Amino acid sequence: MSGIGKVEGVSVDKIITILGLKNYTEELDTKQRFITTADVNRPALQLSGYLEHFEQSRTQIIGNVEYAFIQQMSDEEKKARYNEFLKFDIPCVIFARDLEPDEIFLEVAKENQVSVLGTSCSTSAFMAELIHTLGEQLAPCITIHGVLVDVYGEGLLITGESGIGKSEAALELIRRGHRLVTDDVVEIRKVDDHTLIGTSPDITRYFIELRGIGIIDVKALYGVECVKEKQQIDLVIKLEDWQKDAEYDRLGLEEEYIEYLGNKVVCHSLPIRPGRNLAVICETAAVNHRQKKMGYNAAKELYRRVQENINKR
Repeated sequence: MSGIGKVEGVSVDKIITILGLKNYTEELDTKQRFITTADVNRPALQLSGYLEHFEQSRTQIIGNVEYAFIQQMSDEEKKARYNEFLKFDIPCVIFARDLEPDEIFLEVAKENQVSVLGTSCSTSAFMAELIHTLGEQLAPCITIHGVLVDVYGEGLLITGESGIGKSEAALELIRRGHRLVTDDVVEIRKVDDHTLIGTSPDITRYFIELRGIGIIDVKALYGVECVKEKQQIDLVIKLEDWQKDAEYDRLGLEEEYIEYLGNKVVCHSLPIRPGRNLAVICETAAVNHRQKKMGYNAAKELYRRVQENINKR
């Protein structure tokens, strides 16, 4: 497992790609311009001339209200206000609702190296989407060795020693209609105190390594329906070599947990022996976990029946 840390920042270029934004200042370098906070700001006060307590590190969003206000200004007022506003180290300014920035705004923005972007979304909806996206991209992140698969909607993280069969289990799950998120390296981000999101590094996305065969491209081989870009981690399956003298949980009355970034995730240790169908076991574990979340625990039901039978006697 790598060190834990908060991401330094996400490039404006990456946000443009993720959210499909229009770039009005394509000549500016968006790859070296970074957003460091998930907070956003609507600069109505700043455009009116009040610049005290201005959070310049935030992404600035201009909606109908701000746009209508600046349309009332003369060209001289616009240039003065724009210069005061854009002289700060702002990561970018985004115009919502297909509102078009005027030429003076673009000119001053280029002089101050501030990217100007646009979206057709309504202002409130876009702000919510942007905050969510930035929250994911800027969340504390670690990388671990494992495989992440979407099994019946449950994010199943398979871990274990190298060569124990994680990739083979994932491949069988893919053949059974489930979706691969990442093989070998899993990037885990803590979005909030209850949610861990797993993704793949760009360089290894949708590839699986099979010893004796080599690298296969799951997306090209099995189709886009068999891959997924990201997935919440709901359950961890830890593969380990079978040990004759070891004790393994056979009832499941008490949940075991593993902790990532301070968040606990249910974890099952699965001993490996020849002849065990890992894919079927993983499917069953995922469905059983979903059933528990819906309020039914088979182990507790069995325990209740046993207790009732004892009481009858």
